[in-house]
Amino acid sequence: MTRLKVGVLGGTFDPVHLAHLIIAEDVRQKLALEEVLFVPAGQPWLKAGEATAAEHRLEMVVRATASNPYFTVSTIDLDRPGPTYSVDTLSDLRAGLGTGARMYFIVGLDALKEFPEWRSPRRIIELCQIVAVKRPGYGALEKSWLESVVPGAAERVTTVDVPQIDISATEIRKRVSRGLSIRYLVPEAVEDYIAKHGLYAEGG
Repeated sequence: MTRLKVGVLGGTFDPVHLAHLIIAEDVRQKLALEEVLFVPAGQPWLKAGEATAAEHRLEMVVRATASNPYFTVSTIDLDRPGPTYSVDTLSDLRAGLGTGARMYFIVGLDALKEFPEWRSPRRIIELCQIVAVKRPGYGALEKSWLESVVPGAAERVTTVDVPQIDISATEIRKRVSRGLSIRYLVPEAVEDYIAKHGLYAEGG
């Protein structure tokens, strides 16, 4: 069955946490998406050499999304060698989904402020509708500014208000390294996986 409205949520997911899941579900409902693809990054170009091994990040995402029938995990970036760029991810997904599908690329407003510096921003807006979600501490997107630096981008951006839950993967890793609880920050299955494999532990 061809999916006509597909959300795409990419990220390092190191680790995936509850804010990721809440954002995906909220956008899915508000935009009537038929599916949300979680796409763990292979070698994030901004975090080269710093990310946890791909197999661990993938398994945590699989466990975190297992209970939601609208969530699917794609390994498209993990299967591609070299650094991960959004334009490559979207191009490959478009080829797999077909021209009939509409892709909604979910990004935080903080990330979208760097959009002109991304690889091939004009190609990105040809491939998908960008869904900008508000993040704690970041103001509204100035679409006039975005349009001035990437012509045509403003009409390809939809802003969605989502619950403002200030959880960061960086803080989760720090808490684990200090021996502090991460309960209620990540799904229980992810918490168990982190503990079982000694991820983020000091000296680990």
